[in-house]
Amino acid sequence: MSRPVVLVTGGAKRIGSAICRAFGAAGWHVVVHYGRSAADAEALAASLPSAEVHQAELDGWDAGPAMVAAVARKHADFRALVNNASIFENDGAQGLDPATFDQAMQINAGSPARMTQAFFAHSQATDLRCAIQILDQKLDNPNPDFFSYTMSKHALASTIPMMAMAAAHATDRVYGLCPGAILASHDQTLDEADRSHMRNLLSRRTWPEEIADAALFLASGALASGELLFVDSGQHLLAQSRDVIYLEREGLDA
Repeated sequence: MSRPVVLVTGGAKRIGSAICRAFGAAGWHVVVHYGRSAADAEALAASLPSAEVHQAELDGWDAGPAMVAAVARKHADFRALVNNASIFENDGAQGLDPATFDQAMQINAGSPARMTQAFFAHSQATDLRCAIQILDQKLDNPNPDFFSYTMSKHALASTIPMMAMAAAHATDRVYGLCPGAILASHDQTLDEADRSHMRNLLSRRTWPEEIADAALFLASGALASGELLFVDSGQHLLAQSRDVIYLEREGLDA
């Protein structure tokens, strides 16, 4: 195969599917990971110039790294890993839910960290190798909602400078990509999302395609390893007292 290879976790739907389409259009072979969305993954892969699907559950320690190793064995130019898969369940700063915490820390932090380690251990690509962690603008603009989710994203973000320092090769890259509010999430309606997602400095929606273009840019290795890139229309520069879901529902200014 002459195409570089990218594995996108949670690639079957939402932002993940936009990332897959961007890489596919740019000439990459795309490995679309899914957990339970087999039909969506197959349909997306069929629509791309060169793609395949791979199923793995990321709520344990071993399936994710095993998937990464399998892709590396199959594809000599496995050049990029995009850890996009995530869960977004609500608990609060005054009431952490242990089950929500355990699941968020495993899927959103532990598994991506282990998959990144597996990627750099097994990838045979001889040029640039790049791991991109999809994070959240909440890193710079935290609020008390989605407490375990936010902790998990902070935990994953903390791995980026450490892994950048531990890189085996000068051309290895580890990045964080931090979206703002993009699509309807949790229990939002589409109308609520349309309104709440304008709560940023530019008063505009940020679209999945912008995140996908940013991921493709990072995969070029243009930035120094360890960098974070925010794509959120300036949301992270605000101080929002609650998640935008609740700011909009409760008519709060910030």
